[in-house]
Amino acid sequence: MADERRRFEVSLVTPEGAAYEGECEMLIVPGAAGEIGILARHAPLVAMLKAGSTRVHVRETEVLEFATGPGFFKVEQDRALALVDDAVDAREIDSERARGQLEAASAELERLEAGASDADRWQIEQRIRHAENQLAVASGGSPADARVAAPPGG
Repeated sequence: MADERRRFEVSLVTPEGAAYEGECEMLIVPGAAGEIGILARHAPLVAMLKAGSTRVHVRETEVLEFATGPGFFKVEQDRALALVDDAVDAREIDSERARGQLEAASAELERLEAGASDADRWQIEQRIRHAENQLAVASGGSPADARVAAPPGG
């Protein structure tokens, strides 16, 4: 007898629009207190998300991974909705570009702390987190790993 896995609807949405919409067998999101795994018929849930890896198990052999920013998550009646600041398909991450973004944002933060810039600290910190998250997902680690791996002064 074939293993018929139950499926449910998923929407991964950013301010720019949907990064993914469709059915899946399982969804794993980076909850604020740890990863949250969702299967069909999951109890209703509302949670905060941190930056990390969101994995959509479309089929047993097909998993889509996204580097997602912080946001909110809701599960209700076989439907999951993740509203996140950003979502980049792991297959589309350009590590060199992300490393360059991390170095540029880190340098800007250093200038700000030295009083040589009037840039918005929160926006700089968000750019740093976004680049770290992309690097972490591209390498299979966590955003904290990208911070440790960042080159000195950048």
